[in-house]
Amino acid sequence: MLLVRDDDAAAFEELMLRYQRRVVTVLEHLVGKRDLAEDLAQDVFMRVYRSRKSYVPGSRFSTWLFTIVNNVASNARRSLARRKEVQVTNAAEQSGSQPADPMERIATAASGMMPTRQLDKSEMGSIVRQAVESLNERQRMAVLLSKFEEMSYADIAETMGMSVQAIKSLLSRARANLKEALQPYLQEGTVP
Repeated sequence: MLLVRDDDAAAFEELMLRYQRRVVTVLEHLVGKRDLAEDLAQDVFMRVYRSRKSYVPGSRFSTWLFTIVNNVASNARRSLARRKEVQVTNAAEQSGSQPADPMERIATAASGMMPTRQLDKSEMGSIVRQAVESLNERQRMAVLLSKFEEMSYADIAETMGMSVQAIKSLLSRARANLKEALQPYLQEGTVP
């Protein structure tokens, strides 16, 4: 990022290559739409580029970057809440050729190619996705940064503008909420 701050175009390209997939994945979990997540990722990197001159290396770059991701996602969710959209299904999704949701893609990975395993993993992926989506905005962001980005409590706290203790409490409540949401499925195999 220091090279980017000094207007090194190759460094910015390298930075984008390193972080783009991770940024899109977190945004997709936060906004629920892959195409919107890709658009928002472009916005994130434009913001990084525009604020390159004011970047001060006080903590890890990823912490600074995911603070921007969190802000962009919050703005997008507010904007989506204000307008009505009609969901149009893609022909590939209808034919079942490639699941659109990343949790479903993970659930049908190569290790579970047997039909019954695919069904079980697909169902579990769907249940987990619903459980994560049921969390409030802050809990969902904290879980995503903790589990998908493997950030420390301190980095999550800095990213979200909260204290480390508040993050620990937030993640504890999120885990309890996830456990409660998943309990019927895990105990009885029933889909909520």
